[in-house]
Amino acid sequence: MGRKASYVVSTGVTNLGLVIDEPINPNGIEINGITHETDDVRKPERQQWGNDREFLLSCIAMSVGLGNIWRFPFTAYENGGGAFLIPYIVILIIVGKPFYLLEMILGQFSSRSAVKIWDIAPAFRGVGIAQFITLLALASYYCSLMALTLFYLIASFQTELPWGRCQKEWGEFCVDSLPGNNSTRVENISYSSSAELYFYKEVLREKDNIDDGIGAPDWRLTITLFISWLTVFLVVIRGVRSSGKAAYFLAIFPYVVLIVLLVRAVTLDGSVAGILYFITPTWEKLLTPMIWYHAVAQCFFSLTICFGAVVMFASHNKFHHDLYRDAMIVTTLDTFTSLLAGCTIFAILGNLSRELGIKDIGAVMKSGTGLAFISYPETIAKFTIVPQFFGVVFFAMLFVLGIGSEVGLASAIISIVHDQFPKVKYWHIAAGTCFCEFLIGLIYVTPGGQFMITFVDYYVTSFIAFLPAAFEMIAIAWSYGLGNFLNDIEFMLNRRLSIFWRICWSVLTPGIILVIFIYTFVNLELLKYNNKFYPSLIYEIGWILFSIAVFQIPLWIVIAIFKNRHLPFRKMISEAFRPSKSWGPSNVEDRKKWMAFRDQCDAEKK
Repeated sequence: MGRKASYVVSTGVTNLGLVIDEPINPNGIEINGITHETDDVRKPERQQWGNDREFLLSCIAMSVGLGNIWRFPFTAYENGGGAFLIPYIVILIIVGKPFYLLEMILGQFSSRSAVKIWDIAPAFRGVGIAQFITLLALASYYCSLMALTLFYLIASFQTELPWGRCQKEWGEFCVDSLPGNNSTRVENISYSSSAELYFYKEVLREKDNIDDGIGAPDWRLTITLFISWLTVFLVVIRGVRSSGKAAYFLAIFPYVVLIVLLVRAVTLDGSVAGILYFITPTWEKLLTPMIWYHAVAQCFFSLTICFGAVVMFASHNKFHHDLYRDAMIVTTLDTFTSLLAGCTIFAILGNLSRELGIKDIGAVMKSGTGLAFISYPETIAKFTIVPQFFGVVFFAMLFVLGIGSEVGLASAIISIVHDQFPKVKYWHIAAGTCFCEFLIGLIYVTPGGQFMITFVDYYVTSFIAFLPAAFEMIAIAWSYGLGNFLNDIEFMLNRRLSIFWRICWSVLTPGIILVIFIYTFVNLELLKYNNKFYPSLIYEIGWILFSIAVFQIPLWIVIAIFKNRHLPFRKMISEAFRPSKSWGPSNVEDRKKWMAFRDQCDAEKK
């Protein structure tokens, strides 16, 4: 005998394609489920956070990262300043919060990693695989940025900041970044600051192009890259037992430093002009589609959603933990941090433009790594009071921010691998993951490393992340059924979510993501780094990598259907999209209660 269990879609109509026979034993537990009460061999218990604070602080440490400090200010500046805050906050509410909450729910409800959660709809397992590929790429180059940060941190301990004064080998068109520099300049000649030339010629030792290859790894950056990965490994070595303890420092320390820097920045001459420049809106920018693309991109990479890290952290929660509260706190705090960082940075840039005698603050604004390793160091070099202290504090903050985010990314990779190979010791997988990512990261510490970071970010981790994200939400709302999902949430949290979340999950959020992806894809331009084109072979490799990730989605749909080739055609299709029998809470008692709750919900619908 078996019990007929049906999954009800959001309209309240029973979806016959999701009706399954679930054999049960006399104790009321699925025979084909995840475990039996009488089994001698059981799945290893999944680690849990030491307390609720560890989970919350870990999420804050992961989501509040380098993207808030150097990506958000430049993105806001390029997209209308204060006007950018309107689409950014709108996107946060209708895209960021729904995705963050959805991924937390999936992880906590199933106690599975970002690939294993697709037992909920096996045909969409390719979504998890695609996200895993982007996760590998993102984790590899993110740590290389931490290596640069660590290099500057060590350099800040010198008696005189090394980027403050020009070197002879840098040429005659170099201007010292030290305070009180009044050297004579020739008109119509482009000069570069010592901070800029130090970054490109001393730290990166960058090539003009990569037509003849990217070169060999720099030994100094290789060491700092290794130390960065070693730090990550030591934090994740025991899973959430160790990373949860480290989260107290990783989440709180950057805020202390950021507030100290803000207090110092607002006391500088020109700081008010810089902050006003940041918040003054350029309203015509609101009418351009790209401002909405940048708002979505900033939201994704700032919150670290759709890469598997949020799912992984939530999978270590207790089953009935109030994650709704945590999701609202993290997403709101992330936006507050971006605004705080923006005011701090533009206060510093306002002072820099005053020191250089440049009226347009935007002229001293650098993008991405240039903002962190040129504009900031140049301003710090102009401090008359212990610039070394502010250099150490600033780059220590960046390094800690980077560690907090990298721990989340690395832990997500480790969790996915460990779920596939549960018999292998966790720390062995952690060591292998960190070492392999370190080897991959060596391409980013070569003279052509920044070319490669831009390349990988563009083809593997940028707008490509939108497509799996859209399918993730479509799979939950339309394959598993929004009604079933809401029932699962009610059972787990004892809370019935409002219609706002139903509208976002079913139509609004995936629709926005798909429109943004299509618009971006149609308007793609040939990739350049510092206005320099790549060799044609690099573009071909980029599209191959892009295709490998994207085609995971249709590939696994075909595989799921092919597995049921012995069935009639219509049933073969429906079986592929039906939840696996192992889907549900991992704990035996929670699973029994969930099945009873599900049957009750089905009965009420009839």
